[in-house]
Amino acid sequence: MAGHSKFKNIMHRKGAQDKKRSSLFSKLSREITVAAKAGTPDPDMNPRLRAAVNAAKAQSVPKDNIQRAIEKASRSDAETYEEIRYEGFGPGGVSLIIEALTDNRNRTATNVRTAVSKNGGNLGAGGSVSHGFDRMGLINYPASAGDAEKVFEAALEAGAEDVTSSDDGHEIWTAMDALHEVARALEPVLGEPEGAKLAWRPQTMVEVGEADAGTLMKLIDVLEEDDDVQTVWGNYEVSDEVMEKLG
Repeated sequence: MAGHSKFKNIMHRKGAQDKKRSSLFSKLSREITVAAKAGTPDPDMNPRLRAAVNAAKAQSVPKDNIQRAIEKASRSDAETYEEIRYEGFGPGGVSLIIEALTDNRNRTATNVRTAVSKNGGNLGAGGSVSHGFDRMGLINYPASAGDAEKVFEAALEAGAEDVTSSDDGHEIWTAMDALHEVARALEPVLGEPEGAKLAWRPQTMVEVGEADAGTLMKLIDVLEEDDDVQTVWGNYEVSDEVMEKLG
């Protein structure tokens, strides 16, 4: 993949997440609770929980918060969250996949539909855009994990399918069912990853010009501000020049 900030151009911008740190902590905690409830509360025996805990640690979520989120899964009064995926289109013909965890499907559907329609997009039926993405595993490492050659060799040895390195860090792509096996194989060489999760990788990218980029970024910001929305994926590319103009 080419384009501005590579993976962060798919998942939007880390800076935007940093500004919404409290919301981010809440979303990470919710994923931990859901993962613990779906399996065992032991991260060593529950790959999804382990990935959620690692992602929380990478964002400096306090240990006490992580432990409370795990313990919450076993309580009788714990909320039941439903995983929902929305698909649609944003400004400039960009395809978007919006993943949510919610305890109120109607509320989330209304909020997502409103956000998309008010910011130059429209929702489609299930499968309307996901056919243009590959469902894969994605492991993230910071640039400090090593240079591109070191990470590439480690990923190849661990059984990964592709690696993208930049100044922002390293994205290691795996087959969907090999995610946790590859992540475990990488830890002795590169350390714990910043994140390991299932992801949507675009098959083709759409170049977004200045006229649409501002509206697109606003749409993604609004979606990410919603407590129920966990991740927004898209097939957009924005040039460095346009991003600089947007600030």
